[in-house]
Amino acid sequence: MRYAETGFNLEIDLTRGNIERVATDQKETGLYLGGLGTNAKILWDRVPPEVEPFSPDNLLIFSAGLLCGTPATGCNRTIVSTISPQTRLMAFSMMGGFWAPELKYAGYDKVIFRGKSPNLVYLWINNDKVEIRDASHLQGKGAVETGELIRQELNEPKAQVAAIGLAGENRVYFASIEQGKSSASRGGIGAVMGDKGLKAIAVRGTGDINVARPEEFVELCNEVLEYIKKREEKPIPGVMPILARLGSPQEMKIHDEKWHTESFMWGNARHRRRDFWTEEVEKEWTETMENAQKRLISCYNCPLKCAATLSMPGIPTYMMKCFSKLTYTMAAMSNLDFGLKIAQRATEYGVDAFSTPQVMAFGLELYENGILTDDDMQGLPSDNDEKFYWLLDRIVRREGIGDVLANGTYWAAKEIGKGAEEYAHNNIKKTEQMPLKLSMLNPIYFLMYCTGEKINITQIEGQFPQMPFPTREEREDFVKDWFHVPHEKFKQYFLDWELRGEKSFPYYPTVEMCCDIVDWQEKMHYIDDALGMCAGLSSFPLKPPYHIHNYPKFISAGAGIDMDEAKLTQAVKRYRTLVRAINIRRGMRRKDEKPPENHWKKRFPELEKQLLDAYYQLKGWNEEGIPTKESLHELDLDYVSEDFVQRGILDASAETGEK
Repeated sequence: MRYAETGFNLEIDLTRGNIERVATDQKETGLYLGGLGTNAKILWDRVPPEVEPFSPDNLLIFSAGLLCGTPATGCNRTIVSTISPQTRLMAFSMMGGFWAPELKYAGYDKVIFRGKSPNLVYLWINNDKVEIRDASHLQGKGAVETGELIRQELNEPKAQVAAIGLAGENRVYFASIEQGKSSASRGGIGAVMGDKGLKAIAVRGTGDINVARPEEFVELCNEVLEYIKKREEKPIPGVMPILARLGSPQEMKIHDEKWHTESFMWGNARHRRRDFWTEEVEKEWTETMENAQKRLISCYNCPLKCAATLSMPGIPTYMMKCFSKLTYTMAAMSNLDFGLKIAQRATEYGVDAFSTPQVMAFGLELYENGILTDDDMQGLPSDNDEKFYWLLDRIVRREGIGDVLANGTYWAAKEIGKGAEEYAHNNIKKTEQMPLKLSMLNPIYFLMYCTGEKINITQIEGQFPQMPFPTREEREDFVKDWFHVPHEKFKQYFLDWELRGEKSFPYYPTVEMCCDIVDWQEKMHYIDDALGMCAGLSSFPLKPPYHIHNYPKFISAGAGIDMDEAKLTQAVKRYRTLVRAINIRRGMRRKDEKPPENHWKKRFPELEKQLLDAYYQLKGWNEEGIPTKESLHELDLDYVSEDFVQRGILDASAETGEK
């Protein structure tokens, strides 16, 4: 018997209209953990680097994490993986909601799509009954609207639907996949779904999931809930409670946006408004949010109420996610009323709320500086807010200048030319980043920005405080119950860290310490992405209920896989290295691993080189960021090494050289 996972994937050939139920190998789970881990193995095996993102041979994989569907609190993530049209690298994005557990209850761990449908279709999974259905009547419909129409058509109000909007149908490079209150947004995954002629996937499952040792597993779950409760009742000074993280109620419930609006950049990530948050603005924004917000909602089996149901005058009720509360507002230099309204339209269109506002602001900045002309912007309204609605409509329809901007700032700038590249200044690996510009180089974040292959900073940070606490006494108090650390040395790193002086940025934490910290933070996110755990309960907050010490117990009791901390660390390193290998095989090298030039005002090139050199060495990569033959062998990834040698990426006679 298989535990935690079902042991079956659905293979869908959209070109032929063929559906297969395929048994999987449990050994693969032991090696790669499931979720993103086994997604990476499938992409490595079946999508060689010659395959383009919009090729029929590209795969689109929807995966439930290993522990999804079990009683593990907050374990509900769907991991969607493919080759990105925006980066040309492996894309992997997570969405919460209820879809992944429903897939498990229907009897499947993954749905793997290949080929292209000649007509627009959707997939209907109803336990053992799986069918490809016509979706021509859904063409042009909004992503959320599509979900509701499908539930009505099927007469299945409990069906969970993941769908694309018009942006995905038109292959906008930053198109998202929307599912209830959540979305898979980064890397243009929705564009690949649209290219395959797939409008939606609806799933209804009424089965169950077995766990290996139920009594032990439930006890572990209860310990997590008790810890969350304890943290709520006795908050740690200087640390948010578990239920008050970014992307949780605070984004919707707390109205003080002074930090976000005065620290983050407005417009095309250009302008910082230090004195923006006045009493008048606070009053206006509070009234707007209070009038719009109807209720806070959670994902499957999770205490985090991380989204809000909003109702604005004249537009349908919708669910807002995380920082999109402010991204459109700040890009347009407008107010919250505008931001909440345009976010509804953007959600229906199905676009990434980090990239889209910056792309629109980028287009207007080019126009204001004469790089785009009146001919490019024919019909552009004079009203500031209306300009953004106008651009959004044209981008998702790929009309006029919108056809160029739909490829994101990196590719649009190359096509436009005339100096437009200087305005596409906030990209990492060709993808728009969070609009945040700072002063002094942060060496920890430098490494995370450079080497993170999800290309989303919030999906690698966490665990270690972003800044030192002001006094030694506060730091000593913090480390007393910091049992989450993988090694006691992290406590000393933090104790000795100071705001000013010799043990402050940029030379403290030291290069070695920064590498350790980033490696720990990354490891926790990669565990989450294999198990399907919400980062808000594990990798993202300080002192979370899930950590490196109890995760092996959850895997052992839940999936029946003999696991300890050493084995878990090795498994995560194995599949994280495999993600790296996929991207290396697709051409990614050290030259691609750099933050925006203007991310920090004070830069230290020699230190930055030392940081990358040391981190690559820690990871077992050579100076170009390529995993060495020796490190691949230690991870049982000799098949990767052999492929690299055959392709000339690694030299057959050297352990670390690049040919």
